[in-house]
Amino acid sequence: MVQSIKQQEMGLEFKAKKFIIWLFVASSTIMFGGWTSYYIVFSASKGKGHGLVLPDVFMYSTAILVISSVTLFLAARAFKSGNISLQRIFLAVTVVLGIVFGVLQVDAWSTMVQTGAFFSNNNAAISLIYVVSGFHVLHIFAGVCIILNALYGTYKTAAIEKRGYQMEIASIFWHFIDILW
Repeated sequence: MVQSIKQQEMGLEFKAKKFIIWLFVASSTIMFGGWTSYYIVFSASKGKGHGLVLPDVFMYSTAILVISSVTLFLAARAFKSGNISLQRIFLAVTVVLGIVFGVLQVDAWSTMVQTGAFFSNNNAAISLIYVVSGFHVLHIFAGVCIILNALYGTYKTAAIEKRGYQMEIASIFWHFIDILW
């Protein structure tokens, strides 16, 4: 009976936190959607487009995020099959790929600065590229922290439900920010 009450309380806690993640997904979609719409409209305006060829590094970072989604999927599958050591490996690889993404973004910004495309200039479209990619790096950092929490959970003797919840939250968050990119 006591165990059942504890499981019910844990279930309610999980649902509340999961709802918060979904609110984050909805609000981020609106925010990035607004920025994307602004960028498209402003860039298409006669004579106001940025004329900037985006650095190739943005393509590489996209590939890194796609690969990281695969590794997180494989971590979730390893969890479901009970292979904790494989889950740990894939979670760690996903964290490393998230860090690589951040490094690539800094490289892209450096390349943009070298071509004269500064954050603070008279072209809002160029500034928006920095804003959107910068906010995305912040989301990636948050995702890395969530994945690290799931990785940490694999080393604790937590209930399987809690570890499953950590994987689910990490998956929702990470796949969302990957799709957002």
